[in-house]
Amino acid sequence: MDGKVGKILKYILLLAVAAVLLFFAFRKIEWDEFWSALKACRWSGVVLSMLIGILAFFFRALRWRQLLLPVDASTSRLTCFNAINISYMVNLVLPRVGEFVRCGFITARSAKDPDAPEGEPRRLATYDKVLGTAALDRTADVLALGIFLCAFLLFTWKRFGAFFMDKIFLSASGTVSAVKVIVLCALALLAAAGLFLVIRFSDRWAPLKKVSGFCKGLWEGFLSCLKMKNAWWFFVLTVLIWVCYWFMSASVLWAIQGISPGAVAPAMAASVESLRGLGLVDALFLMLAGSLASVVPVPGGFGAFHFIVGGAISTVYGVPFEFGIIFATLSHESQTICQALCGGLSYLSESTRKQ
Repeated sequence: MDGKVGKILKYILLLAVAAVLLFFAFRKIEWDEFWSALKACRWSGVVLSMLIGILAFFFRALRWRQLLLPVDASTSRLTCFNAINISYMVNLVLPRVGEFVRCGFITARSAKDPDAPEGEPRRLATYDKVLGTAALDRTADVLALGIFLCAFLLFTWKRFGAFFMDKIFLSASGTVSAVKVIVLCALALLAAAGLFLVIRFSDRWAPLKKVSGFCKGLWEGFLSCLKMKNAWWFFVLTVLIWVCYWFMSASVLWAIQGISPGAVAPAMAASVESLRGLGLVDALFLMLAGSLASVVPVPGGFGAFHFIVGGAISTVYGVPFEFGIIFATLSHESQTICQALCGGLSYLSESTRKQ
């Protein structure tokens, strides 16, 4: 009971954080101007961004399947694609929970282990192993974001370095203290010591044996990359995923560049004109800034994405924050709709399939 109460309180806290960020992002918005700008944008660009987003979902499913094949060679592309879509839909409401849900879908549809003891049904892709592959999948994203960000700043530091340094890195470092670092290190050491003791004495107590088995399965799933065939395809898919994110950003930028100056207020028209010359490099900057917003564990990224991306446009390009919110809203809400629709269709697809 206490655990459920704790989860509920945590979720309420995350919702409160999202609400606060949304409030600060939209508190100065002139809603008449905001809606007129949304209506006047080039909506074909928004639709294109959504279609590219679906393509990114598919590439992500193919990449995760590369990690799952060494665990269960029968894992299908459709099951992985549906699991990815459903996880995104769940994350819109419960941040991070979707990662566990997608692992459950894969496990439930995995082939039965022929080596399992008689009368003890067991899947080839057990939940612990699948969870390990999901952890590796997310680790690959973090590494890819870091590599893309470093490469981007290496060539564009003079133009964009000040924003990332002042608004992102220094702001984040301000929340870090020596006490927090010491506490985190101590917790990590305790966790490592506890894991060692569990494995060391697992044969002396049945519950410890189960925990030890789960940890070993998790580790085995995480190391599935070592057994991948055509490992180069995993890296190609990772690049394709992030290229999709890049062109999703570019499509929305193209959409707001299509706003007719005569359809909006003079101040808004001036902002549109100042952004006419932006191109793929600027779209990559906005994509990277928006990706950093995913660090904030709020439901669906609401508030955090709007606040960071709106601030990025305002700070770097000198346009009002209220105009930056238009880009952030089109980017975020179009993908939210896309995730909800794809998740719902995938859920129906999985519900009607024979397991």
